[in-house]
Amino acid sequence: MLELIAHPLTAEAFAPFGEVIDARSSASFPINAGRTQRHHDLVPIETLGDNARPMISLFVSQPIELPLTLSFLERHPLGSQAFMPLHEERFIIVVAPAGDSIDPAEVRAFVTDGRQGVNYRAGTWHAIQSVLEREGEFLVVDRGGDGNNCDEYPLDIRVTLGE
Repeated sequence: MLELIAHPLTAEAFAPFGEVIDARSSASFPINAGRTQRHHDLVPIETLGDNARPMISLFVSQPIELPLTLSFLERHPLGSQAFMPLHEERFIIVVAPAGDSIDPAEVRAFVTDGRQGVNYRAGTWHAIQSVLEREGEFLVVDRGGDGNNCDEYPLDIRVTLGE
């Protein structure tokens, strides 16, 4: 079993897998007569393949228990997938680089601070939604359209939280 410690999520550490979505560190500008700050075009949305289109969904996830145990990672080869918590839910992220297989030495785990979201690049291996403490509601932007856009790779993983 692969043992991982989830460390705090940073843009630099997550860069090989996608982008961190965080209004606290993004550029913005005023709109709506100055009443709204727009944090514009934060991450690229990838939609590959036939009849591809971006989709917006809401996911409601039940909290996990620690240590988190996983039996697989999944990937979406035809599009990126972004998760943004709507109520400051913290969640664990487990990722591995895109490819046809997973090298256990390249698997990483992170934990958000509740205000951060992530955008997994097309093909990035990742764990299923793993929210901490309470039920979580997430805005999800990903790809719709023709073709199989979900692969699973068996891998036994146990994740704990770092200091």
